[in-house]
Amino acid sequence: MTILTSENCSFQYQLHQTNQPLDGNTLLFLIVLGKILLNILTLGMRRKNTSQNFMAYFCISLAFTDLLLLVTVSIISYFRDFVLLGIRFTKYHICLFTQIISFTYGFLHYPVFLIACLDYYLTFSKTTKLPFKCQKLFYFFTVILIWISILAYVLGDPAIYQSLKAQNVYSYQCPFYISIQSYWLSFSMVMILFIAFITSWSKVISLVQAIRITSYMNETILYFPFSSHSSYTLSSKKALLPKFIICFLGTWLPFVLLQVIILLLKVQIPAYIEMNIPWLYFVNSFLIAIVYWFNCHKLNFRHMALPVDPFVNWKCCFIPLTLHNLEQTEKSLSIITC
Repeated sequence: MTILTSENCSFQYQLHQTNQPLDGNTLLFLIVLGKILLNILTLGMRRKNTSQNFMAYFCISLAFTDLLLLVTVSIISYFRDFVLLGIRFTKYHICLFTQIISFTYGFLHYPVFLIACLDYYLTFSKTTKLPFKCQKLFYFFTVILIWISILAYVLGDPAIYQSLKAQNVYSYQCPFYISIQSYWLSFSMVMILFIAFITSWSKVISLVQAIRITSYMNETILYFPFSSHSSYTLSSKKALLPKFIICFLGTWLPFVLLQVIILLLKVQIPAYIEMNIPWLYFVNSFLIAIVYWFNCHKLNFRHMALPVDPFVNWKCCFIPLTLHNLEQTEKSLSIITC
């Protein structure tokens, strides 16, 4: 019979620690660091001539919050046990702060999606026309209000509070919130894309085979051929749908396939990882495509400022509907490049 003494328990505890291939806090630090690098890469790859909108401001705020989480995790991991402003911080607070961030990120998907929809709707309807500086302040305070509101809801919800309070200080694993909002949002977008592709799959294949790629002004230009016998007009939703599908999938196909795999395998991704800038710009492109498609009869590229996608140039979809030959196309492309 083996007698467990304090020395044996201490030895078993140390043995359990040394057998772990990677400390949980170190793994969390590497994940957040990788996410920040991905955020920087995505922000650096976006087109520079994009107009300011709500989604752009929220992406910047998300990148700042990720950076703040990384700094917090790094400081607590380095000092391990310290007192700041009368509050004692230990390694337990790394788990606590990350859980709070996960809950906050998990509840942000629907509000951000709806406010971005409203922002683009107002852009098309022209119901409000604010000066540029006032518009920037409006977006800034809207983003701040969203963060404060969701954080207050998370900290004030009794169920969430009990979940955070019940977390064992000496637990080796730190459970994180899995957002149901992101699941249904991703599921809805994938299903809409699937239905749209099935509806016009023959035209999509024909357009893919007929797409022409050339070089103009030291840029690679992609445009669709124009049929002089086509009965479609600029406001034809039926003609625009396959072009939108090609433009969207031409940019976001790897991300769409990733969403399909996650949905089919029911992969559970913590909310602090799932809410990221590539995902937000993916949603942003989807929203812009929907708004363009529903308002195609209002589009006038010469007389109105339209929302500009940082990754997809939707104006390429309209070039063959307004121009009849290559000379006119090249002349127009000096103004609109894809």
